[in-house]
Amino acid sequence: MCNSSGALYPLRLPPAQSFVAKAASPLWHRRLGHPGHEALSQLASSVSIHLEDCSDLCHAYQLGRHVRLPFHASASRASNKFDLIHCDLWTSPVVSVSGYKYYLVILDDCTHYLWTFLLRVKSDTFSTLANFIAYASTQFGASVKAIQCDNGREFDNSSARTFLLSKGIHLRMSCPYTSP
Repeated sequence: MCNSSGALYPLRLPPAQSFVAKAASPLWHRRLGHPGHEALSQLASSVSIHLEDCSDLCHAYQLGRHVRLPFHASASRASNKFDLIHCDLWTSPVVSVSGYKYYLVILDDCTHYLWTFLLRVKSDTFSTLANFIAYASTQFGASVKAIQCDNGREFDNSSARTFLLSKGIHLRMSCPYTSP
Protein backbone atom coordinates (compact mmCIF):
# COMPACT_ATOMS: atom_id res chain seq x y z
CA MET A 1 0.00 0.00 0.00
CA CYS A 2 1.21 3.48 -0.77
CA ASN A 3 -0.06 6.98 -1.31
CA SER A 4 -0.31 7.51 -5.03
CA SER A 5 -1.11 10.61 -6.98
CA GLY A 6 -3.31 9.31 -9.79
CA ALA A 7 -1.55 6.62 -11.77
CA LEU A 8 1.87 7.61 -10.41
CA TYR A 9 3.49 5.84 -7.47
CA PRO A 10 6.26 7.91 -5.91
CA LEU A 11 9.45 6.18 -4.83
CA ARG A 12 10.55 7.93 -1.62
CA LEU A 13 13.66 6.75 0.17
CA PRO A 14 15.67 8.49 2.88
CA PRO A 15 18.62 10.29 1.21
CA ALA A 16 21.30 8.30 3.03
CA GLN A 17 19.73 4.92 2.25
CA SER A 18 21.07 2.79 -0.52
CA PHE A 19 20.12 -0.63 -1.75
CA VAL A 20 21.32 -3.07 -4.36
CA ALA A 21 18.89 -4.83 -6.69
CA LYS A 22 21.44 -6.51 -8.92
CA ALA A 23 20.05 -10.02 -8.56
CA ALA A 24 16.46 -8.88 -8.96
CA SER A 25 16.96 -6.41 -11.85
CA PRO A 26 14.44 -8.14 -14.14
CA LEU A 27 11.87 -7.95 -11.35
CA TRP A 28 12.45 -4.20 -10.85
CA HIS A 29 12.50 -3.71 -14.61
CA ARG A 30 9.04 -5.30 -14.88
CA ARG A 31 7.63 -3.55 -11.80
CA LEU A 32 8.80 -0.14 -13.01
CA GLY A 33 7.07 -0.57 -16.38
CA HIS A 34 9.95 -1.91 -18.50
CA PRO A 35 12.06 1.28 -18.53
CA GLY A 36 15.09 1.59 -20.80
CA HIS A 37 18.75 2.01 -19.84
CA GLU A 38 18.50 5.81 -19.68
CA ALA A 39 15.54 5.77 -17.27
CA LEU A 40 17.18 3.11 -15.08
CA SER A 41 20.42 5.12 -14.94
CA GLN A 42 18.51 8.23 -13.92
CA LEU A 43 16.72 6.30 -11.19
CA ALA A 44 19.97 4.73 -9.98
CA SER A 45 21.70 8.08 -9.69
CA SER A 46 18.83 9.77 -7.87
CA VAL A 47 18.29 7.14 -5.16
CA SER A 48 21.70 5.43 -4.88
CA ILE A 49 20.51 2.20 -6.42
CA HIS A 50 22.43 -0.25 -8.56
CA LEU A 51 20.33 -1.87 -11.28
CA GLU A 52 21.64 -3.90 -14.15
CA ASP A 53 20.18 -3.02 -17.52
CA CYS A 54 18.15 -5.97 -18.70
CA SER A 55 16.10 -4.17 -21.35
CA ASP A 56 17.95 -5.96 -24.17
CA LEU A 57 16.66 -9.28 -22.80
CA CYS A 58 13.11 -8.10 -22.12
CA HIS A 59 10.57 -8.96 -24.83
CA ALA A 60 8.01 -6.39 -23.59
CA TYR A 61 10.65 -3.64 -23.67
CA GLN A 62 11.65 -4.52 -27.22
CA LEU A 63 8.03 -4.55 -28.43
CA GLY A 64 7.40 -1.18 -26.81
CA ARG A 65 10.36 0.35 -28.63
CA HIS A 66 9.40 -0.83 -32.12
CA VAL A 67 9.29 1.97 -34.61
CA ARG A 68 7.86 2.02 -38.09
CA LEU A 69 8.00 4.58 -40.80
CA PRO A 70 4.99 6.90 -40.89
CA PHE A 71 2.26 6.40 -43.45
CA HIS A 72 1.98 9.57 -45.49
CA ALA A 73 -1.47 10.96 -46.20
CA SER A 74 -2.60 9.98 -49.66
CA ALA A 75 -4.73 12.13 -51.93
CA SER A 76 -5.25 9.33 -54.46
CA ARG A 77 -8.84 8.36 -55.09
CA ALA A 78 -10.63 6.24 -57.63
CA SER A 79 -12.02 8.36 -60.45
CA ASN A 80 -15.31 6.44 -60.85
CA LYS A 81 -17.78 4.77 -58.53
CA PHE A 82 -16.86 1.15 -57.76
CA ASP A 83 -13.51 1.29 -59.55
CA LEU A 84 -12.06 0.33 -56.16
CA ILE A 85 -13.83 -0.86 -53.04
CA HIS A 86 -12.23 -1.54 -49.67
CA CYS A 87 -13.53 -4.51 -47.66
CA ASP A 88 -12.90 -5.60 -44.10
CA LEU A 89 -14.51 -8.16 -41.83
CA TRP A 90 -14.80 -7.27 -38.15
CA THR A 91 -15.66 -9.44 -35.18
CA SER A 92 -18.09 -8.01 -32.69
CA PRO A 93 -17.05 -8.44 -29.05
CA VAL A 94 -20.65 -9.29 -28.20
CA VAL A 95 -23.07 -11.45 -30.20
CA SER A 96 -26.20 -9.46 -31.03
CA VAL A 97 -29.65 -10.48 -29.85
CA SER A 98 -30.34 -11.67 -33.41
CA GLY A 99 -27.19 -13.84 -33.40
CA TYR A 100 -24.85 -11.66 -35.49
CA LYS A 101 -21.19 -11.91 -34.52
CA TYR A 102 -19.42 -10.40 -37.55
CA TYR A 103 -19.89 -7.43 -39.80
CA LEU A 104 -18.56 -6.81 -43.27
CA VAL A 105 -17.69 -3.21 -44.09
CA ILE A 106 -17.47 -2.13 -47.74
CA LEU A 107 -16.23 1.35 -48.68
CA ASP A 108 -16.34 2.84 -52.17
CA ASP A 109 -13.02 4.62 -52.76
CA CYS A 110 -14.48 7.27 -55.07
CA THR A 111 -17.55 8.40 -53.11
CA HIS A 112 -16.51 7.16 -49.66
CA TYR A 113 -19.99 5.73 -49.30
CA LEU A 114 -20.03 2.91 -46.77
CA TRP A 115 -22.10 -0.26 -46.52
CA THR A 116 -22.21 -2.49 -43.44
CA PHE A 117 -23.54 -6.05 -43.54
CA LEU A 118 -24.21 -8.10 -40.42
CA LEU A 119 -23.09 -11.74 -40.59
CA ARG A 120 -23.71 -14.69 -38.31
CA VAL A 121 -20.67 -16.68 -39.47
CA LYS A 122 -17.47 -15.77 -41.30
CA SER A 123 -18.29 -18.11 -44.15
CA ASP A 124 -21.14 -15.76 -45.18
CA THR A 125 -18.55 -13.17 -46.27
CA PHE A 126 -18.07 -14.46 -49.82
CA SER A 127 -21.79 -14.73 -50.63
CA THR A 128 -22.44 -11.27 -49.16
CA LEU A 129 -19.62 -9.79 -51.22
CA ALA A 130 -20.87 -11.53 -54.39
CA ASN A 131 -24.38 -10.17 -53.73
CA PHE A 132 -22.96 -6.68 -53.22
CA ILE A 133 -21.11 -6.85 -56.56
CA ALA A 134 -24.39 -7.82 -58.27
CA TYR A 135 -26.18 -5.01 -56.39
CA ALA A 136 -23.63 -2.41 -57.57
CA SER A 137 -24.02 -3.59 -61.14
CA THR A 138 -27.84 -3.61 -61.09
CA GLN A 139 -28.56 -0.53 -58.99
CA PHE A 140 -25.72 1.76 -60.08
CA GLY A 141 -24.87 0.40 -63.54
CA ALA A 142 -21.24 0.16 -62.47
CA SER A 143 -18.97 -2.81 -62.22
CA VAL A 144 -16.50 -3.33 -59.43
CA LYS A 145 -13.02 -3.28 -60.92
CA ALA A 146 -10.82 -3.89 -57.87
CA ILE A 147 -11.19 -4.94 -54.26
CA GLN A 148 -8.69 -3.89 -51.58
CA CYS A 149 -8.71 -5.99 -48.40
CA ASP A 150 -6.51 -7.43 -45.71
CA ASN A 151 -5.06 -10.92 -45.86
CA GLY A 152 -8.10 -12.55 -44.27
CA ARG A 153 -8.92 -16.05 -45.50
CA GLU A 154 -12.52 -14.90 -45.97
CA PHE A 155 -11.32 -12.89 -49.00
CA ASP A 156 -8.38 -14.97 -50.15
CA ASN A 157 -9.72 -18.44 -50.89
CA SER A 158 -10.22 -20.49 -54.04
CA SER A 159 -13.96 -19.82 -54.47
CA ALA A 160 -13.53 -16.07 -54.01
CA ARG A 161 -10.54 -15.94 -56.37
CA THR A 162 -12.39 -17.97 -59.04
CA PHE A 163 -15.46 -15.73 -58.78
CA LEU A 164 -13.45 -12.49 -58.91
CA LEU A 165 -11.36 -13.77 -61.82
CA SER A 166 -14.52 -14.68 -63.77
CA LYS A 167 -15.85 -11.13 -63.23
CA GLY A 168 -12.53 -9.50 -64.15
CA ILE A 169 -12.15 -8.03 -60.66
CA HIS A 170 -8.62 -7.45 -59.39
CA LEU A 171 -8.03 -8.55 -55.76
CA ARG A 172 -5.49 -6.34 -53.96
CA MET A 173 -4.24 -7.54 -50.60
CA SER A 174 -2.66 -5.16 -48.11
CA CYS A 175 0.58 -5.96 -46.33
CA PRO A 176 0.06 -7.99 -43.14
CA TYR A 177 -0.04 -6.12 -39.83
CA THR A 178 -0.06 -2.63 -41.42
CA SER A 179 -3.54 -1.36 -40.65
CA PRO A 180 -3.02 2.19 -41.97
